[in-house]
Amino acid sequence: MLFPEENELIDRIGVALIRRRERMGTAESCTGGLIAAACTSVSGSSQWFERGVVSYSDQSKTELLGVPAALISLHGSVSGEVAHHMARGLLAHAPLDWALAVTGIAGPTGGSASKPVGTVWLALAHQGTPTKVWKELFEGGRHEVRAATLRAGLMALCEAVEEKES
Repeated sequence: MLFPEENELIDRIGVALIRRRERMGTAESCTGGLIAAACTSVSGSSQWFERGVVSYSDQSKTELLGVPAALISLHGSVSGEVAHHMARGLLAHAPLDWALAVTGIAGPTGGSASKPVGTVWLALAHQGTPTKVWKELFEGGRHEVRAATLRAGLMALCEAVEEKES
């Protein structure tokens, strides 16, 4: 179930994308498709939402999104480099204008001193522009980290698509 703020963000994203005649998709790891599910919970989202890829394993990131296995070995699957390649790979493999990618450690296991539970990398790619990549460190348990990732991704996407409209 989405909060009213999330529904408002999704509505705003949809309106902006429809006006621009653009489509978006998601490449999700730690959220397991939560962002795609939120977007498609809105009636009429098929006008602007094209697809969501859940690339939970390293192998799926390589096979489905073209993330180089060597890059994952070098930086780890939870890294800005991998998030960047996930977003750009989705754009390259689908008829999209926008791609939102997330990879992180939702917990409660899997964290380390350098990448604690709650570490999430997000990437937002648009055809013909540089990819925005950023890191978040969310607090709480698995549910809270995933929910915070959903909100952060939707907020960034909403700001970007509305900015492009100006």
